[in-house]
Amino acid sequence: MTTAKFRGLLSAPLVAAAFAGSAVLPAPAAAQQKTLKFVPEADLRSLDPIWTTAYIPRNHGYMVYDTLFSVNEKFEPQPQMLEKYEKSADGLTYTFTLRDGLKFHDGQPVRSADAIASIQRWAKRDPFGQKLDEATESWTATNDKVFVLKLKRPFALTIDALSKPSSNVPFIMPERLAKTDPFQQVTDATGSGPFKFVKDEWVPGNKVVYVKNTDYVARKEPSSWASGGKVVKVDRVEWIYIPDSATAAAALNSGEVDWWQQVPPDLVPLLSKNKDIKIENTDPLGAMGIIRFNHLQVPFNNEKLRQAVLSVVNQEDYMLGIAGDPKNGKLCPSFFTCGSPMSSTVGSEVLSGKRDFEKAKALVKESGYKGEKVIVISATDQPIVHSQGLITTELLRKLGLNVELQASDWGTLITRRSSKEPVEKGGWSIFHTWWVGPDVATPATNAPMRGNGDKGWFGWSTDAKLEELRDAWFNSKSEEEQKKYAAEMQKRGWVVVPFVPTAQFIVPTAYRSNISGILISPIAFLWNVEKK
Repeated sequence: MTTAKFRGLLSAPLVAAAFAGSAVLPAPAAAQQKTLKFVPEADLRSLDPIWTTAYIPRNHGYMVYDTLFSVNEKFEPQPQMLEKYEKSADGLTYTFTLRDGLKFHDGQPVRSADAIASIQRWAKRDPFGQKLDEATESWTATNDKVFVLKLKRPFALTIDALSKPSSNVPFIMPERLAKTDPFQQVTDATGSGPFKFVKDEWVPGNKVVYVKNTDYVARKEPSSWASGGKVVKVDRVEWIYIPDSATAAAALNSGEVDWWQQVPPDLVPLLSKNKDIKIENTDPLGAMGIIRFNHLQVPFNNEKLRQAVLSVVNQEDYMLGIAGDPKNGKLCPSFFTCGSPMSSTVGSEVLSGKRDFEKAKALVKESGYKGEKVIVISATDQPIVHSQGLITTELLRKLGLNVELQASDWGTLITRRSSKEPVEKGGWSIFHTWWVGPDVATPATNAPMRGNGDKGWFGWSTDAKLEELRDAWFNSKSEEEQKKYAAEMQKRGWVVVPFVPTAQFIVPTAYRSNISGILISPIAFLWNVEKK
């Protein structure tokens, strides 16, 4: 892969209230179990990590599903559910062999048909998968353990696509589920991964429960990111959703929970005073915040208005709003993750220079804006999202736009953002989110950089030139050529503004000192974690 260099770079009373009515008295046998209580970044609303790119369904996916390939800490693809694979000399045929002992949680064996149907469903939604699908002639099962991918033309990034580590991840589901329309949600979480989802104990807005999959056969290699041996060292995991940060901090301080995935920067000093709590950065690259426009509906279907917003964004404001401390963030005027080979400063003066309100107001006038309502949707249980939403709303007011901030929780936002309706019918104009570094590091994975309209990511940016440059990137013969086309995409991006990068940042995680084995990774994996 020509991005090989990138691989080397990746290296109290409130508590009582929070748990009131949700605690379940354990049975005597269950009392002896080791239970890890984990506070996730948001509430789990969807069980389908293919239907959405939201990270909570992705994290749920890693609990219950497995993948054909996974990447290690050097970003090298490794076989995961596979015993082996072979590539023909002409690069057109890949033969995959599943490992022995793979079983779904319902006891059924994992078959070639399950893998094929899962990859085909994933490829209809994921930007990298779509590109692989364009080059695919056929998937066929030789038998229940061996299956073959036949390409129309060589696609050098085939294994990289199948080992994609983050949203959307090519998780393997039973064929009966993988046959579901990819634009409809799967509601059955039967997988073959290291944990089993306990649907009867799922309380949306409160708790998600997983138990160790005792039938799971872990690989022998050490755990490294999503690759290697996914050895589960607890009997039960409870995701405890605590939307109020002060309550979550109190719960961790008192030992009511074991691990808080994302700690808001203003609460780090408080938790640092407790000798029984460790606070660390476990994400090697950090994440990228973004402003995402709805390109289908007025007023941001107008390029001039998107340019107006771009010209008044100050990344430092967003960085401090998200990360609090400058040491936890940095300015990144690039559409591709800073620190990765495809990042570029081409044209970045439009974002890294002085804010120009006069220019912005002139662009608003040129756009023909007539006071249409602008709805910024936000999530109060997501400090990363909400801090950006507050800053953007104030900027839009200064530009004279008729703006309204509508806040909910993250689960509601990720459902609403799929609406293509106008704002008066429940639609939206802007939402904010963030992507872990690998997700937006290259044109292959950067979903919001697509220009493929209705087939694309929420916001549905349409630009034929961006798509043409992306195709040229895929067809490049060297990393230098790839960099050239990535820079051209960036140059085009400052014109059509598919999204605005707000800052690159890290969010620390905090856990009790009796917890060990947390992996250094952009994703919070719960295997390998031990509780003493």
